[in-house]
Amino acid sequence: MPEDLIRYDLLTQAALRGVMRTVLADAAKKGLPGAHHFKITFLTAADGVQLSERMRAQYPQTMTIILQHQFRDLAVRDEAFDVGLSFGGNPERLTVPFEAVTAFFDPAVQFGFQFETAETATGDAGEIATRAPEKSPEPASPPVKPRKADVLPAPEARADTPSAGGGEVVKLDRFRKK
Repeated sequence: MPEDLIRYDLLTQAALRGVMRTVLADAAKKGLPGAHHFKITFLTAADGVQLSERMRAQYPQTMTIILQHQFRDLAVRDEAFDVGLSFGGNPERLTVPFEAVTAFFDPAVQFGFQFETAETATGDAGEIATRAPEKSPEPASPPVKPRKADVLPAPEARADTPSAGGGEVVKLDRFRKK
């Protein structure tokens, strides 16, 4: 098989980060439409991530936030987004560079994707912990480290759970030189 000199895997990830950026920018301007809400997992130690030392101590590797009912002042820039959340009644302001995001999921429409980062490229192949949509943006516990860039089906559509619908995990690794 010929070597991929174009690096379609990197181009695909950049395009998906652009989708996430566009969706967050629209939510910042207009609010969340309908039942849409977002679960975003990111590396807390990545360059440019800003959060309190209290939160960094509680989530030293990854953190999942849910933007649904209780977030404020969402601002989206080319390279990062800022959002205000409350954790245990304490207000926090987070800055998350898009390059630090390892997973984005909209449970309302069962659409999401995972990203490969420098850290996850050499890490283990765990899965994101999935939960039912919550009313609070507070994660119950840190998620398991995500896999390399996959497009995620709905949790109900996964092969290991009963399903009324269909779904398939499309792995970018399938297209890479082995």
